[in-house]
Amino acid sequence: MLRAVCGNVFSRVSHVPLGIQISRFSAAAIPAPNPKAEVHFNKLFINNEWHDAVSKKTFPSVNPSTGEVICHVAEGDKADVDRAVKAAREAFKLGSPWRTMDASQRGVLLNRLADLIERDRAHLASLETLDNGKPYAISYAVDLDLVLKCLRYYAGWADKYHGKTIPIDGDYFTYTRHEPVGVCGQIIPWNFPLLMLAWKFGPALATGNVIVMKVAEQTPLTALHVASLVKEAGFPPGVVNIITGMGPTAGSAISSHMDVDKVAFTGSTEVGRLIQQAAGKSNLKKVTLELGGKSPNIICSDADLDWAVEQAHFALFFNQGQCCCAGSRTYVQENIYNEFLERSIQRAKTRVVGNPFDFKTEQGPQVDEDQFNKILGYIKSGKQEGAKLLCGGGPAADRGYFIQPTIFGDVTENMTIAKEEIFGPVMQILKFKSIDEVIDRANSSMYGLAAAVFTKDIDKANYVSQALRAGTVWVNCYDVFGAQAPFGGYKASGTGRELGEYGLEAYTEVKTVTIKVPQKNS
Repeated sequence: MLRAVCGNVFSRVSHVPLGIQISRFSAAAIPAPNPKAEVHFNKLFINNEWHDAVSKKTFPSVNPSTGEVICHVAEGDKADVDRAVKAAREAFKLGSPWRTMDASQRGVLLNRLADLIERDRAHLASLETLDNGKPYAISYAVDLDLVLKCLRYYAGWADKYHGKTIPIDGDYFTYTRHEPVGVCGQIIPWNFPLLMLAWKFGPALATGNVIVMKVAEQTPLTALHVASLVKEAGFPPGVVNIITGMGPTAGSAISSHMDVDKVAFTGSTEVGRLIQQAAGKSNLKKVTLELGGKSPNIICSDADLDWAVEQAHFALFFNQGQCCCAGSRTYVQENIYNEFLERSIQRAKTRVVGNPFDFKTEQGPQVDEDQFNKILGYIKSGKQEGAKLLCGGGPAADRGYFIQPTIFGDVTENMTIAKEEIFGPVMQILKFKSIDEVIDRANSSMYGLAAAVFTKDIDKANYVSQALRAGTVWVNCYDVFGAQAPFGGYKASGTGRELGEYGLEAYTEVKTVTIKVPQKNS
């Protein structure tokens, strides 16, 4: 599937990763990237204005392809979060322009923001690739497509998410209102910077909330450009505020702030626990968490093997393996195990790793040096614990944070690489005998974000998909997303759901209003 990005970018696909139909794109239809995309914004965005950090501190944003500094960005901390929350609280006051705005007009503003992002699409895709390292073809044709669809989807919900009338006993008229929660702290990760911003912006703004967002320190640049578009679109001051800074300072300040009414976080389970604790110790703010995963991808012996190999490859290696829902435990039924292994190795060896601005590239660098070293540490652990290294296993370039597509066979559940989230291009292939056995093994993880099963037997597909303890189960496909379909995890993979109608619930309070109906005068 993703292999089609090699060579003539979309020459032989009609359906590509993440459920996006991009057959309308060809290499010629995608504007040329700008590997030296100019950075126009590197300060904090508060109250529709640009600010230095109170401390005047900055930090470097680094190009992961070269290890070179792109620019320096304002390093916000608690003092800056306080300023942003104050601006947001003012924007949310009863009678403010935002609170009195028609719901339909909120939809207009979201659509306008989407239009501006589409106008600047090539620049944003270049900036995303420069700052994050993902292939430009994916930034432009996949990530930004999903961004636009998400914002436009929630723009349509702005005047449609409403309450009900309730026929309670007695002479009463009872109805419910869906009201915004208030000031929403949002903390997003570095693996899909623009897309995670859209996932958070869409439902929060559609339902009338105000936002203080802390973006990942590894990838701050595209969010700051979108902040400029928020102002251009006409959102009132204070409705959207963007803080660049570190997790232990700026992120922690949001989680524990007494005037933040809700926090939404996407990232590691370890940090998610800290955020939930901080929310509980402060003002018991609402919390939604989309956390880590170690998702099982079950390949049955009756699967279409060509398709299953390609999909399993995509499920693990897409986005340099930096996906929370990556199919990172590949279970293969024993009678096709050896053939699947051989084909997977062949596929990994043909994967093109290199300059993410080159249309031939399938895999760019890992996001930063810390992630690069962490992944190499997991590879070392796999070898030490007895897994069989079948290909890859080391750096893929002399500079930058590139890692070879790596596959381990003979993996067992007790190995570190089978239990912990690697977040890199390291595929683990495990053997199973029976369906009930693999279901038990798949469910044994502390995570429960996603899962998949490949089989031609519809009864088997139904049985497995109902038995797996995961928030999303794909059948004969992987990483198919749409703004309409909710996403979130069981167990240590988080709480709450994002996307779809379900994604609106966390951003609203339900108020019940009961009115006494007077009796007819005699």
